[in-house]
Amino acid sequence: MIVVGEVPDPLQLLRASIQTMADVIIITPLRVNGEPKICHLLLVENPTLIIVTHAPEGESAYLYQADRERQHIEESSGQSILNAIRKACGCNLS
Repeated sequence: MIVVGEVPDPLQLLRASIQTMADVIIITPLRVNGEPKICHLLLVENPTLIIVTHAPEGESAYLYQADRERQHIEESSGQSILNAIRKACGCNLS
């Protein structure tokens, strides 16, 4: 996995996701358990995208994919988030 940047603004995020052809985007939402509105826009622009939202306090994480229900990541540790991403993209790597 390669981190290509950090973007503080939702409009910049939309542009950056298109320019970098990102496979996965991790977003820190403003509200815990709240769905960032940008998720829908990103998935419309790139239906193969995987989006993970991770609360700044670390108590909740969700995975979004086009045409699928939002998936709660039970434990919001780095390893659990990575495992959820791998499962979503069909990667069975450890």
